[in-house]
Amino acid sequence: MKDSTLCIHAGYSPKNGEPSAMPIVQSTTFRYESTQAIADLFDLKSNGYFYSRLANPTCGFVEERLAKLEGGVGAMLTSSGQAATLTAVLTIAKAGDHILCSSTVYGGTFNLMAVTFKRMGIDVTFFEPEETDEQVEAKIKPQTKAIFGETLANPALAVFDIERYAAIAHKHEIPLIIDNTFATPILCKPFKFGADIVVHSTTKYLDGHAIQVGGAVVDSGNFDWAKSSKFPEFTTPDESYHGLIYTQAFGKAAFIVKARAQIMRDLGVCQTAQAAFYINLGIETLPLRIRKHSENALKVAEYLSKNEKISRVIYPGLKSDPYYALGQKYMTDGLCSGVMSIELKGGREAGAKFIDNVKLASPEVHVADIKTCLLHPATATHRQLSDEQLKECGITPGLVRLSVGLEDVEDIIADIQQALDKI
Repeated sequence: MKDSTLCIHAGYSPKNGEPSAMPIVQSTTFRYESTQAIADLFDLKSNGYFYSRLANPTCGFVEERLAKLEGGVGAMLTSSGQAATLTAVLTIAKAGDHILCSSTVYGGTFNLMAVTFKRMGIDVTFFEPEETDEQVEAKIKPQTKAIFGETLANPALAVFDIERYAAIAHKHEIPLIIDNTFATPILCKPFKFGADIVVHSTTKYLDGHAIQVGGAVVDSGNFDWAKSSKFPEFTTPDESYHGLIYTQAFGKAAFIVKARAQIMRDLGVCQTAQAAFYINLGIETLPLRIRKHSENALKVAEYLSKNEKISRVIYPGLKSDPYYALGQKYMTDGLCSGVMSIELKGGREAGAKFIDNVKLASPEVHVADIKTCLLHPATATHRQLSDEQLKECGITPGLVRLSVGLEDVEDIIADIQQALDKI
């Protein structure tokens, strides 16, 4: 089935007399007729639900839908996008290990990598997009467990060269993890280009209506954990599950099962049935919304690129953008989502005044919403970063992140222009 059909039908197929709408299974636990049936669940010998921290039918429906959309063997919902990144990394890395990460990632991810993982004993090294393959490879250590990047960086809008970094990762027998939040599986399918694991903040376009925080981890099933010498925890007995060996018991789904059986079990970063229901409502209309977001954004970007008060429009859909070629390569029909960054000539003061004077658009700490919204990262999402770290993330004092919504594009442009007139 095509994406538009998968978004509506994958994961949940009602049988005769069952509800047409995906049901909310509002229960923390489930009843079984024998102790053996429950024992088989705890031993991972049978599929089923026994406690909603690990799995819930409503979450399961949405997880299967996301796995189908990304082209993976399995998925797991989490409580947030940050929880998804945390889960993906902790499934394969422990104290003493190392991660290689793109410097242009979202500020929250940057802080997770640079500060929190360091406190947990996991070292992280960042690399710049302009570095050569040799320079990137020189940062890989014997204990490196993954390379991490974003399809479309937030808010730098750098397009990650997935094929290039997948080749580097696989040369060194490690997986490539991609945050596909801004692109969504409608605009980009990282597994087709060699990525091994995908994470999402479902809070953004997958939800699309700013109503539910969430995340997801998706497993391609393509990385051979048994072949690599770096992941003995996949190929040796897990004593917390009676000596179970993940690669032998679950084959291609070894990663996603381990993520659920260990990290979700122990950290409990789970999603709720009610939340999964809301996220699914967004997914059902995702193909229509993401295309319109992208079309509106391109028109706004083209308009702003000619404005005398703006020094630069950062949007890979523009032919003048340095990431235009990569955007055309990786994004469906060259559509690059509804998010862009603009740099005002007046710097920090101009950026703040511009945001303070919009009327239709919403100044808010959010992005990828049906409503047009904007943010000044240097004083909001990225304020915890030093000036040097801001530069590494591609952020300047006058940069404003603009998330173009689904309003009439002429109204969006008119609102932006009247705010610019006040600078």
